[in-house]
Amino acid sequence: MATPSRKTATPGPLASKRPLPRDPSSEVPSKRRSSASPAPPPPRPLQSSGPFVEGSIVRIAMENFLTYDICEVSPGPHLNMIIGANGTGKSSIVCAICLGLAGKPAFMGRADKVGFFVKRGCSKGMVEIELFKISGNLVITREIDVAKNQSFWFINKKSTTQKIVEEQVAALNIQVGNLCQFLPQDKVGEFAKLSKIELLEATEKSIGPPEMHRYHCELKNFREKEKQLETSCKEKTEYLEKMIQRNERYKQDVERFYERKRHLDLIEMLEAKRPWVEYENVRQEYEEVKLARDRVKEEVRKLKEGQIPMTHRIEEIEKQRHNLEARIKEKATDIKETSQKCKQKQDVVERKDKHIEELQQALAVKQNEEHDRQRRISNTRKMIEDLQNELKNTENCENLQPQIDAITSDLRQIQDEKALCEGEIIDMRREKETLEKEKKNVEEHIVRFDNLMNQKEDKLRQRYRDTYDAVLWLRNNRDKFKQRVCEPIMLTINMKDNKNAKYVENHISSNDLRAFVFESQEDMEVFLKEVRDNKKLRVNAVMAPEHSCADKAPSVSLNELKQYGFFSYLRELFDAPNPVMSYLCYQYHIHEVPVGTERTRERIERVIQETQLKQFYTAEEKYVVKTSFYSNKHITVNTSLKVAQFLTVTVDLEQRRHLEEQLKEINRKLQAVESGLIALREKNKHLEHRDNELRQKKKELLERKTKKRQLEQKISSKLGSLKLMEQDTCNLEEEERKASTKIKEINVQKAKLVTELTNLIKICTSLHIQKVNLILQNTTVISEKNKLESDYMAASSQLRLTEQHFIELDENRQRLLQKCKELMKRARQVCNLGAEQTVPQEYQTAFQDLPNTLDEIDALLTEERSRASCFTGLNPTVVEEYTKREEEIEQLTEELKIKKVELDKYRESISQVKERWLNPLKELVEKINEKFSNFFSSMQCAGEVDLHTENEEDYDKYGIRIRVKFRSSTQLHELTPHHQSGGERSVSTMLYLMALQELNRCPFRVVDEINQGMDPINERRVFEMVVNTACKENTSQYFFITPKLLQNLPYSEKMTVLFVYNGPHMLEPNRWNLKAFQRRRRRITFTQPSQ
Repeated sequence: MATPSRKTATPGPLASKRPLPRDPSSEVPSKRRSSASPAPPPPRPLQSSGPFVEGSIVRIAMENFLTYDICEVSPGPHLNMIIGANGTGKSSIVCAICLGLAGKPAFMGRADKVGFFVKRGCSKGMVEIELFKISGNLVITREIDVAKNQSFWFINKKSTTQKIVEEQVAALNIQVGNLCQFLPQDKVGEFAKLSKIELLEATEKSIGPPEMHRYHCELKNFREKEKQLETSCKEKTEYLEKMIQRNERYKQDVERFYERKRHLDLIEMLEAKRPWVEYENVRQEYEEVKLARDRVKEEVRKLKEGQIPMTHRIEEIEKQRHNLEARIKEKATDIKETSQKCKQKQDVVERKDKHIEELQQALAVKQNEEHDRQRRISNTRKMIEDLQNELKNTENCENLQPQIDAITSDLRQIQDEKALCEGEIIDMRREKETLEKEKKNVEEHIVRFDNLMNQKEDKLRQRYRDTYDAVLWLRNNRDKFKQRVCEPIMLTINMKDNKNAKYVENHISSNDLRAFVFESQEDMEVFLKEVRDNKKLRVNAVMAPEHSCADKAPSVSLNELKQYGFFSYLRELFDAPNPVMSYLCYQYHIHEVPVGTERTRERIERVIQETQLKQFYTAEEKYVVKTSFYSNKHITVNTSLKVAQFLTVTVDLEQRRHLEEQLKEINRKLQAVESGLIALREKNKHLEHRDNELRQKKKELLERKTKKRQLEQKISSKLGSLKLMEQDTCNLEEEERKASTKIKEINVQKAKLVTELTNLIKICTSLHIQKVNLILQNTTVISEKNKLESDYMAASSQLRLTEQHFIELDENRQRLLQKCKELMKRARQVCNLGAEQTVPQEYQTAFQDLPNTLDEIDALLTEERSRASCFTGLNPTVVEEYTKREEEIEQLTEELKIKKVELDKYRESISQVKERWLNPLKELVEKINEKFSNFFSSMQCAGEVDLHTENEEDYDKYGIRIRVKFRSSTQLHELTPHHQSGGERSVSTMLYLMALQELNRCPFRVVDEINQGMDPINERRVFEMVVNTACKENTSQYFFITPKLLQNLPYSEKMTVLFVYNGPHMLEPNRWNLKAFQRRRRRITFTQPSQ
């Protein structure tokens, strides 16, 4: 809350009639600005007892604390009335008491950090509380550092810790967190919200003996442990019964186990003999396999000896084959060399043939060229003759020139018309392109406007669906209304700058932002009947003023406000239809509310004092200035601005309508341009056709005019060509003779080469015959070798089969030998025998009675196993578990006895503690009830206090129940935050605290503005009770804070009244002198009769 820079507050004991303990001028609490001279040092703590009780507050000092610069308060020992207008600093004294006695900042309900209690603009603050003690007063000082949000503690000017301060305060039974002792302004409403259990705990701590709350806590702990022991005993008893029942069931299982064991022993003996029988069978099989292996080994030796001669013969034949293959390779090499020589000779002969062919082709080309020259000469002569005949028949063309000149003139005129027409077409095309670009830009602007409007409508649909549906209905039914109907204000308002939307949204209520604006009452009734009654939509509607207020001028010119940082009135920040703007000016005075900047925030005190503005905005806050009903001073409330949600999207509907009209004009111009283009194209097409006709006619005339000259030029050209062809002659006979001579020379060389080639072919043929003979010999040798190898392979196959048989028999022998060893080892392991031990006599005797074959042993094993399997659900540990469970039963029985003994001890303790706690508590509650009922009876009302519990054994559910009734026609009702009115709750709270006053063992009680909601009658009655109760002998100190008092109230000689004043004309602290004030008062009194 903004405060004037020279504000001071001075609470003083003006109504106190108690003797002052020291110089009155030093006791007057004062407040000064931070720039004033330092305050005098605090007085020495009081040592005498006087009327103060142990722990009462003797002095409260504050420096840079909330509204105070420097202030010192000296309360009385009984009732202290702290009176002052709202905002003067009464509750600041309450905050000082709480924080100075190590209370939590959050308990005050104002702020959660202690730094927030330091005066704005100061870096440090101080609170000092002096408490009365018979042994010497206790001075507690708390210094607060804003930057670090830390506190520094001192006791009697010596540095200490908060924990020690809390211990000293608790030792004096001061509980600033107990609403029964300390009830600040922001916590008054919470007293009625206390549950019965919380109220009992607060009452115990406040007025009960020190041990009462301790007994209560012990009872709750004992009861919790009792419940745990009862649960434990119950669980152990149930578990013990289950164990006993289970062992009874297992007793029969144990007997069945021993019967099963007999069958298992026989199975064990059969399984012990079976490996020995199996070993003997395998040993006999091993001997048989060993004899068969020896026979096959001898057969293998004989087969290997029979293969040796065949091996030697195959080796000899292989050597012979290698010799023949070498000779064949030599012959192949000779054949290859001879063949290469033949190829070379043949290539030379082919080149000679090719040379002859080239000579013949060259001669044929020359012959063809000569024949072609003669043919061309003949053709040229004929063409010259034809051209000369045509030249003779050609007419005289001199009379064609006038026709050509006339056509040329017409063509020139047509070209000019075409150029003019094409220029117009180009201009129209450019105009059309320009118009199409303008049309595209306008359409894009319209689309952007529609997108923005859709965003606003989407926000409306998501937040207020009924309003959105009503907008759709209105757009489809505008013909039903006689005058203009505006859509919801949030859709029609268009911000000139989006960053200013927060001011408008914080100024106009959300209900009006979604309201429809009407100019006619009849239209509004038609709309609401259709939308609300028929369609059941929840919508808002408002009427625009009959006389428009949209252009109403502000009372203060904006130029006068610019010096404070204001840049505009709210009305100038946005555009809206006239009915909407008129309604907002009428209802919200937007033409009178200026908007400022951070500069305005810095000069806020000047703005409040000098401008007389009721509402205005800074960059981030809204300020409302009211006039105090009591002091006629300004009271300022500032709130932070909320972020804008709806008006951040701006749509200029007037501009959109202008764009639509512009689009229509562009479309009209485009149609006109298109019609002009069509006409010009038709004209251009006609001119083009006429131009083509004239050009064709001119071409024909020109061709006729130039034909004779062309014929003469052609005849001259042909005569020149003829002369050149006749000069280019060739001697064919000489050429033929030269070619024939060269061909004869080449044929002689060719005959020599053919003779050499024939001799080489004969040599090559002889070599081929020799190679074939060698190949035949090699084939015979290979055939013999293959036959020998086939015989050898047959013998080798027989040998491999025999060897494979030998290997299989040997492997079988080794397998059987290994199996014999394994069976022997297993048999010894089954009988637990060492490597050198023999079978014990007991096994031999048992084995004699058992079968001697595997089949008989397996059959008996199967039978015994079947018998043993009949005993299902048994295992080898069943006897062990049975024995173990018997031991566990004994152990549980002993533990259960111990638990029951412990439970009996707890029940005995509960009984003793309950007697020490419950009886005094009932007496205490009865005393409270007696006083509380008396207080209510004196007000012609009824009230009672009782100890309430649903179950006598649930000590954590005990609570104090307050029941009241304020009218004779009603029943007693429990005090709750909802059933009684605010004034009734305040009266009930106050009377309950007064009922505690005489019983209270706490040194002081604080109640802040509890009479605010009371009617005058109840306020007067409660005040009388407070005075009578708090001013009795042997009662604790009482602080009663109120902004107002009724007239003609009763006062007591023992009460102290502290007035808190503030304002720009208060005296500086160093000029405050109570004695001087008293002397001046006496002088005024003495001089009045003489006048």
